[in-house]
Amino acid sequence: MRKIKNHWVHKEGYDCFGCSPDNPLGVKMEFYEDGDDIVCFWKPQTHYQGWIDTLHGGIQATLIDECASWVVFRKLQTSGVTNRLEVKYRKSIMTTEPQITIRARLTEMKRQVAFIHVEIRNSMDELCTEGDAVYFTMNQEKAREMGFTHCDCEDQELLF
Repeated sequence: MRKIKNHWVHKEGYDCFGCSPDNPLGVKMEFYEDGDDIVCFWKPQTHYQGWIDTLHGGIQATLIDECASWVVFRKLQTSGVTNRLEVKYRKSIMTTEPQITIRARLTEMKRQVAFIHVEIRNSMDELCTEGDAVYFTMNQEKAREMGFTHCDCEDQELLF
């Protein structure tokens, strides 16, 4: 497993709610490549709750959408926009969890449309939420216009 470099960090105006390390209100996600999967390990916090000690469903949808976008960046080496996101809530995620795992994988490509499946598991590896995202991907020229150049991993292999 290797950490994915956040290629947006030095772009002017970058303040993504999902992945900017400097957005004070954001969820500050970091991503790893694990074979065909893109993975994020994330610690829920109380200020992201809906009900007491329960992670808000909208935050869960954000985690799914953001992880899916990094599949597009890393695996397809382009940028894209969300066309559709379907989320299924299976089991509540507690904000008291020490860590949850978000794992995404490209399941199909049809022309410029990427289909991505994402799962969120709690610290006991129980499936809590899953989502299917559909992304319209950009051709290389349009991706460059939008500021995307490439998405690389750090050289060092990490052991978890």
